[in-house]
Amino acid sequence: MGVAGKRGRGPVSVPVAFAIALPLVLALVVAALGIHSRVTAGPDTGSLALPPQPAPQASTPQCDAVLGALPAELPGDPGPDGAAQLPPRELDPAVPGARAWVAEPEPVVLRCGTERPAELVPTASLIVVNGVTWLPLSAPEGARSTTYSAVDRHVHLELTAPAEIGPGPLQAVSDAISATLPAQG
Repeated sequence: MGVAGKRGRGPVSVPVAFAIALPLVLALVVAALGIHSRVTAGPDTGSLALPPQPAPQASTPQCDAVLGALPAELPGDPGPDGAAQLPPRELDPAVPGARAWVAEPEPVVLRCGTERPAELVPTASLIVVNGVTWLPLSAPEGARSTTYSAVDRHVHLELTAPAEIGPGPLQAVSDAISATLPAQG
């Protein structure tokens, strides 16, 4: 009786191995480039469309005065690129009483002439920054920014800023408010 012969595979040819390996290598390169572009993309500097928000006093002389007193760039904590100034960001369409600045992970947005916040009650926790009283507003679940409402002036203002950039924007906006709007007594 003869021994049954082994049926096996011989060595894989070079063209077959190349045909198998090339798509795998290309897939890894594309994935790495995608991850790299997301990590190093930087903040969005294009025009920003703000969602509608009631701001009945946005076109008042008080808001014009505050917006005119703001610096072109706001101070922020240095990011990965070392930049500590937040440049302005264009609003498109333009929104009366509003300004925005480039920041990561979200822009800094100031709205002047907003409505009195519903959260402003006698027991609300307030903070004072450079002579301006602010009410931190509740943020939706998963929000990456905090909104503060200036509540001690004739007009209300709201500043929304990500925590990652530090207190610079709140301080600079407070300085502009203090210089232009008297506190209510």
